[in-house]
Amino acid sequence: AQMVREVASKTNDVAGDGTTTATVLAQAIIREGAKAVAAGMNPMDLKRGVDKAVVAVVEELKKNTKKITTPAETAQVGTISANGEHEIGEMISAAMQKVGSEGVITVEEAKGLHTELDVVEGMQFDRGYISPYFVTNAEKMTADLENPYILIHEKKLSSLQPMLPLLEAVVQSGRPLVIIAEDVDGEALATLVVNKLRGGLKIAAVKAPGFGDRRKAMLEDIAILTGGQVISEDLGIKLETVGLEMLGHAKKVHIEKE
Repeated sequence: AQMVREVASKTNDVAGDGTTTATVLAQAIIREGAKAVAAGMNPMDLKRGVDKAVVAVVEELKKNTKKITTPAETAQVGTISANGEHEIGEMISAAMQKVGSEGVITVEEAKGLHTELDVVEGMQFDRGYISPYFVTNAEKMTADLENPYILIHEKKLSSLQPMLPLLEAVVQSGRPLVIIAEDVDGEALATLVVNKLRGGLKIAAVKAPGFGDRRKAMLEDIAILTGGQVISEDLGIKLETVGLEMLGHAKKVHIEKE
């Protein structure tokens, strides 16, 4: 049972759908595999055979795939995924047209009776919160901060001493703070976690995306998008001199584990 749950979970993480198909296939493979081993087949030979079969099946599936090229086709796929809800399928198609195939589409529970499409300018990068203590939604294990300040720091933060004046200003403002830095560890991380748990500061920290020159470019992109500045000693900016006016802003920041 645990293996089947893992199969379904991984399929959902990678494809976002197909969990029922994956479960049925896993059950059949396990059942027939157990029969083969009971009949005297070497388990390692069986595994190698399954691996080869996977490669062959994937290649065959690729040959038979059909690329979606029109809004109508997108709506058809969306309708099927929404259990036949044509309205939802059309809305998914409209969202895809607005943000493109590389855009991010999120679904949230509405407060009213109608389904609405809202396009928001923003960005996403693949970094999760540095510590689970920053989580605000324990059920979903996510950190969600409304209208936060955003500190964009190029280097690692190991001590908060240089940024104490900034933290005090953030606390007085009553707004949350998101820190994007190379890393946050040691005394700095411990202090942030303690203040978060005590309720004195709504905060979350994530590692900066990318590496080397690419990281610098991505931090600049984040700064431009949020209206903040990259805090870098190479540019002559030190944490001790950073004020609220140098921080970025966002309507909402959503952070997951990874």
